[in-house]
Amino acid sequence: MSQQKVDQHKKEKYNRKQIMRKQKREQLLMRICGAVFALAIVGWIGFSVYNKIEASQPVSYTEVDMDALTDYISGLN
Repeated sequence: MSQQKVDQHKKEKYNRKQIMRKQKREQLLMRICGAVFALAIVGWIGFSVYNKIEASQPVSYTEVDMDALTDYISGLN
């Protein structure tokens, strides 16, 4: 091996811990970003499906006869 390769090998060996730490940090960051992205997609799909199901449900209205309550309140005065 040439002296240049030997020096490069020594330099890499000397900085191996820092390089490994940096690579682990980058891998962790990529995994976290991927998980957040996947969670966002799953949430968006779930929300879309929920909205479509709710839109297809018939809306029920309830009518309330307030005449008795109105008569009672007017009788108090």
